[in-house]
Amino acid sequence: MKKTIIVMPVANEEQSMASVIEQILALPYDNLHLYPIIDNYSKDRTEEIIRSYEHTGRVKCVFYKESRGVISCYMEGYRVALADGAERVIEMDGGGSHQPSEIPQYIEKLDEGYECVWGSRFIKGAGLENDPLYRKILSRGGTWLSNLVLGTKLKDMTSGFEAFQREVLEQFNFDNFLSTGHMYQTEMRFYCRNRKAIEVPIHYKAGKSSLKMKSVTEALSILFKLKKNEAKVYK
Repeated sequence: MKKTIIVMPVANEEQSMASVIEQILALPYDNLHLYPIIDNYSKDRTEEIIRSYEHTGRVKCVFYKESRGVISCYMEGYRVALADGAERVIEMDGGGSHQPSEIPQYIEKLDEGYECVWGSRFIKGAGLENDPLYRKILSRGGTWLSNLVLGTKLKDMTSGFEAFQREVLEQFNFDNFLSTGHMYQTEMRFYCRNRKAIEVPIHYKAGKSSLKMKSVTEALSILFKLKKNEAKVYK
């Protein structure tokens, strides 16, 4: 299998980190690697647990001292993965929202030649667990509005859990992305709208939400700036 690196921002996940790592290492791929990205926000034993698996040769703890939040950790993860020779990169959450058991479908679609694979909560075979009604409304409404404003046609424009061929990520100057929060997933999907892409069903388990009204207003502001910013994100 082509070298595939999972980029996974984590913080204060000591209760579940070992289980997530073991589930990923148990998948039948010897060239699948995990790069958890951690910063000073994490105060528990998460980093210690990650480093205890580095001896496997398939786990690398990336401590991002200059972190400005979870999205900056995604970007740093992409940079490190590309520098380490990743031919494909999978991005997922480390807090239990995304299921390691669903990783194989991403690898399958990348093997079929898709350049981007998007996790979707709103297509056949997908599911939501513990997601409050207001979050469902915001997610579906955000998808509808994003498709309207940006001209995209995806069923889910706001979820995480996605995968890329190397050349997709190589085209971007990550420092010029606008989003620092919840809008990042929509921004990435917009910039990749002309790539060969497919949505795959995911079973999303909602945890503690950081979504606030301020986040919604910031997302709306960014949404209407994406078309003008597009030229700045390409190298």
